[in-house]
Amino acid sequence: MTENYEDFISTVSHELRTPLTSIRGFAQTMLNSWDKLDDESKKKFLKIIEDQSNRLINMVENILSVSKLNTGNEKIILRDVSVKSVVTTVVQLIKLQYHDKNYILKINEKAPDILADKDKFQQIMMNLIENASKYSGQNNDITIESGFCPDNNFVSIKVINYGIGIDEKDYNTIFTKFSRIDNPLTRTTQGSGLGLFITKSLVEKMNGKIFVNSEKMDAEKSKITFEIELPILDIEKQARVKCVQ
Repeated sequence: MTENYEDFISTVSHELRTPLTSIRGFAQTMLNSWDKLDDESKKKFLKIIEDQSNRLINMVENILSVSKLNTGNEKIILRDVSVKSVVTTVVQLIKLQYHDKNYILKINEKAPDILADKDKFQQIMMNLIENASKYSGQNNDITIESGFCPDNNFVSIKVINYGIGIDEKDYNTIFTKFSRIDNPLTRTTQGSGLGLFITKSLVEKMNGKIFVNSEKMDAEKSKITFEIELPILDIEKQARVKCVQ
């Protein structure tokens, strides 16, 4: 327990220090050299500060989520949620940070609403779509699609990107706390290793499932698909399931 706690604090401290140092450094540069900087440099520095601030906010939210999950205090309030509405909102937010990606939405208009916690479902989609954006090459497509089979009691949502593949032996590992696959892309891309752990935990708390599949397309490129299944419950069952711990 103590060792895990110390590992957690050590990892979190390291991850928080990087964006904080960047924010402080560029803020100090602007304060000390404002009159010497041209408008283009000022805009560039402010954009870096904004990006690092957003990264810091996401990290703090993930850390708080991990803390709640560890203590069992993550409250889930279930209600009907529109997949299209949440996914559209998330993509609009992520587009602001990843301008070089092409986001393709293939949302089945006939699919019913899912029974989920709207805020937690948005956090799940934010983690999955941002993860796909971070670990795919420039100008690559990120596809988000949903489907529904009347014979089943769930809606399927897939997030598909193209990049360095995931070995099958790592399919389970990537969902564990602080896990990051070691490859040339992850070495140059910042991350805490908490996003997929939180995503899996929240999906399962909402009675859903999550899967990953990596399909090699050529020597350097793979198609990576993260798929979640979230339930649809009839009105009678919904009346009995509103809030779970």
